[in-house]
Amino acid sequence: MTPGTWWAADPPERPVLFVNPRSGGGKAERADLAERARERGIDAIVLGPGDSLPTLIDQAVADGADALGVAGGDGSLAVVAAAALAHRLPFVCVPAGTRNHFALDIGIDRSDLIGSLDGFTEAVERRIDVAEVNGRLFLNNVSLGIYGDAVRQPTYREAKARTLLETASHVLGPSAPAAGLQLVDDRGWAHRDPAVVLVSNNPYAFAPPHPPGTRSTLQSGKLGVVSLDRTPPGRAWTATTLEVTAPAVVHAGIDGEAVDLDPPLRFAVLPAALRVRIAARHAS
Repeated sequence: MTPGTWWAADPPERPVLFVNPRSGGGKAERADLAERARERGIDAIVLGPGDSLPTLIDQAVADGADALGVAGGDGSLAVVAAAALAHRLPFVCVPAGTRNHFALDIGIDRSDLIGSLDGFTEAVERRIDVAEVNGRLFLNNVSLGIYGDAVRQPTYREAKARTLLETASHVLGPSAPAAGLQLVDDRGWAHRDPAVVLVSNNPYAFAPPHPPGTRSTLQSGKLGVVSLDRTPPGRAWTATTLEVTAPAVVHAGIDGEAVDLDPPLRFAVLPAALRVRIAARHAS
């Protein structure tokens, strides 16, 4: 992200960190992250089997939490971020997931798991955009088509690339049924039955100087939209809102989580909506 827009943040009085010990192959558990957080005065709540993250968040807020953080995958991040946004609280990301895409894009040193806890203590803050589809918040992206189908497969977590290729082979085969997605781009052109639609919270980079698959900013106030049509070429553009229609329920991947969405799918960006904090040294 563009440097120079962080400001110093006072430490919260009742910070809460939700820890998913299974994320990232057990990364948080191996680092004894919950105990390291408690040593800093952070109330660390470790998720157990069957725990409801939204319920735990509601209880923490009711008990007076004044900063919410999460150590887990991008799907868990979105749940906690939505609560932080709803209650106007700062949000802290601790990179304990597998890829930690969001952490990378807000400037966190993903190799510094324990140091990222300073997002609660010796922190800087800024406001970033988030986005939503049919009222559901997402931090990274929503994928429809091949990828939206792929995240539903039981093999996805263990072999993402292979699952995507197998799903693509099925979806794009000569007898593959049409998904029926339709959207209109910024030029007024209709994209009918695209193979893939990717809608992101701010656009992804596709060329230098920024690495592919990263976002140079989370403060543009724009959605990034990519439509890969079954007959090339596809297109990439930006928008503040987008509507995708379909004849039936749409299988989607929202920040990597499999979700069914009822059409029409209405996307919107929420500019500068979320207060996010990171360790001061990560922002330098």
